[in-house]
Amino acid sequence: MPHSGSSTMRRAVARMSGRMPELADRLAAQILAGEEYRRPAELRDDLWQVCRIGLTHGVESILEPGRGRTDLEWAARLGRRRAEQGQPLDRLLRGYRLAGCVFWEAVVDAVAQDEPESVPALVRHATRTWHTIDEQSTAASAAYHRTVYDLLRRSEERSQAVLDALLEGNGTDATLLAAAAEVLDLPEHGRYAVVVASGPEPPIREAWPVDGLRLLWRVRADTQVALAVLGGADLDDLVAALRPHVRVPAGVSPVVESLADLAGARRLADLARRAAGEGVVLLDRKLPDALVLSQPRLAARLGQVALGPVLEVEDGYRDVLLDTLGTWLDCDGSTARAAALLYCHPNTVLNRLRRVERLTGRDLAKPRDMIELALALSATRLLP
Repeated sequence: MPHSGSSTMRRAVARMSGRMPELADRLAAQILAGEEYRRPAELRDDLWQVCRIGLTHGVESILEPGRGRTDLEWAARLGRRRAEQGQPLDRLLRGYRLAGCVFWEAVVDAVAQDEPESVPALVRHATRTWHTIDEQSTAASAAYHRTVYDLLRRSEERSQAVLDALLEGNGTDATLLAAAAEVLDLPEHGRYAVVVASGPEPPIREAWPVDGLRLLWRVRADTQVALAVLGGADLDDLVAALRPHVRVPAGVSPVVESLADLAGARRLADLARRAAGEGVVLLDRKLPDALVLSQPRLAARLGQVALGPVLEVEDGYRDVLLDTLGTWLDCDGSTARAAALLYCHPNTVLNRLRRVERLTGRDLAKPRDMIELALALSATRLLP
């Protein structure tokens, strides 16, 4: 008399439980037959063990359901292991599909040999069997994805830690240099620059492509710092690539040729950022302002000594005198150009400059006095 599909399945599985090594051989051979590469011997041995353990857990879940779903626990462990080994997910899922085929064929053979009258009932049980295989595949896939995410997160954290260490001044540490080569693909010697941009939000996403350049961004509390791997590009190429995307003040350091020099380059880029006013600027084009910012106490003293009498003029006229002096300096000493920018007559510009000279005791016709007043003006504008 035919039996139910589930009881027929349990009896067949009980009879084949001693054939696990043989079934593992069959499954491993089918998996390897469809792969385009030759595994090392130790990986073939690992595959055979995985096949045997997986099939054994599947048998146990049918014969001893009270023990829980050990097959799903094993699937999750296997998913984690394959992710850690860097094997593709589709290879793992293909293994489960083949395992389902090998297991089902073995069950059908066992029933056809010992209980041929129960084969129709067993066939009706096939949907449940494949549902179990699907559950195992899902458990393995979920664990695989979680592990990949964790590995990527740890890798990203390590990359950021290495980048931070380089930018903070540990570029001479041999271990750090080895980590930079491994994690960031940065040789000890190359062509590098550092970019520092203002603001709490990244001006550019880390994945933003820059033709011919490579940017590694690090988000700080109030600034964004990037290590620029220049390759064959120059600083003008870098600035041109940044400008369409950066809407905040940003400074670019000079080129350095060693990871050990990145911390110094970061400090110089920050000085350029503070001197920028707006947009992206190169440090080398803001050196006087950067010099003032690098020595704030001395620069503040210069501003007080050189421009002190002007600073004591009533607020409205003081600002007029300082703006006129600054505009005239920006116009390379051209009174006509300064007047056009200030919307006044050239004689008005000359009168204001003469007032500055009388108040300060400096002569703008003398290079030394003009340099002193220019640096003093930068100090009053850039320092609190």
